[in-house]
Amino acid sequence: MSGPMIVEFGMGTSLRRGDYTEAAARAIRAALWRNSINLSEYMGVGKDAMRIGVRIGCARPEAVDVAALADVFPYGQVTFVVEQGGLDVARPDGVGHPTVMAQAALIVSVDVPS
Repeated sequence: MSGPMIVEFGMGTSLRRGDYTEAAARAIRAALWRNSINLSEYMGVGKDAMRIGVRIGCARPEAVDVAALADVFPYGQVTFVVEQGGLDVARPDGVGHPTVMAQAALIVSVDVPS
């Protein structure tokens, strides 16, 4: 058996620096650490066998450093898609970076031995 088994969601922000990578990393952490994903143990496979598809939505996808995001994951085979989404909120005085909001969806699957 294979295919998506768990989908987790998170939202992250960069309040002052306008850092899209940090907002995405915080969204990933929100999805990971708010939940306990014990899928590999329940399915009888190692944690490194978990495939984690990560979809990030933010206003400037080209500003996200995917290599830095890979370091957030303690295990698993991770792939990324970064696309248009999220939200930038301008400062009331119009000065400085906007507040950046990013969303993350983590789609987890494993190949289960028969």
